[in-house]
Amino acid sequence: MNVAVVMGGYSDESVISLRSGQLILNNLNQSKYTIFEVHILPNDWSVVINNEKYPIYKADFSFTKDGVQTIFDVAINTVHGTPGEDGHLQSYWELIDIPYTGCNFYQSALTFNKRDTLSVLSKFNIPKAKSIYLSNTDTIDGNDIVETLGLPFFVKPNQSGSSLGVSKVNHLSELQKAFDFAFAEDKDILIESTLVGTEVSVGVFKFNGETIVLGITEIVSGNDFFDYEAKYLGKSNEITPARISIEEEKLVNETAKKIYDSLGMSGFSRTDFIIMDGIPHFIEINTNPGLSPQSIFPQQAAFAKLNMSEMLDNEIKLALERKPIWQK
Repeated sequence: MNVAVVMGGYSDESVISLRSGQLILNNLNQSKYTIFEVHILPNDWSVVINNEKYPIYKADFSFTKDGVQTIFDVAINTVHGTPGEDGHLQSYWELIDIPYTGCNFYQSALTFNKRDTLSVLSKFNIPKAKSIYLSNTDTIDGNDIVETLGLPFFVKPNQSGSSLGVSKVNHLSELQKAFDFAFAEDKDILIESTLVGTEVSVGVFKFNGETIVLGITEIVSGNDFFDYEAKYLGKSNEITPARISIEEEKLVNETAKKIYDSLGMSGFSRTDFIIMDGIPHFIEINTNPGLSPQSIFPQQAAFAKLNMSEMLDNEIKLALERKPIWQK
């Protein structure tokens, strides 16, 4: 079976995706699969073999080496951000009938859009922060934000990951800088009230037909919040299992599963919460969680004593069983 491990992307998260892809390459069972490293970058779709690049033919997602064409049986998607976490690649693979891991194009597009995800989850009574949605053509008075959300508050790009473009505003004098930072990532932003409590991150995936919670990791950031530097440059302490009560653990597990199932998810995911007054409040869900050595999801898999190779076998099996939307 020809397996494409697809990594990269068009956003600043591409460097994290390339690390995630290496972990997958190192954990796939080479006796079961013929494995190919595939890079999808803004001006370069290619297969990398012994440091040589072979262009991907986009009409059918194949490549040719020494006159022999290779077509992939399945794609393992580990592209963070666009186009692999927002539904674009999934739609493309659906059209050309290439099975792929993770959730389908609709769930990808939905969960990458913070506003739309919050809107859907509100129907399922999931606790969350208060928020204001703003486009780059809108104007808003900072005093109105404070009146609605209080201080401090967060400014986030509506569609972005790895905490890119996120700022915590402690004083209104910081507002314009936060807007500029967020709008550099996306034309739409979300302004959210601050949740004060214990931050946790929960890995969830589908295994043998059951929604499984890997574990709960407590995030203790060395910075003001869990930003890019804290996530990837060692400025945080990640504690698995989280130091929370049995009641809080039960509620976090139940809420994480409810969100996963309510959104119709499949594949690996990581959901972030802040536990405030004993209640987990939803922050966001990542449908292509980081799989680099520094990432939380692999740490939780190790804690759960689950073999990453077997987990990837399960992902490939689910991908092959799922029919394209037009065949249903």
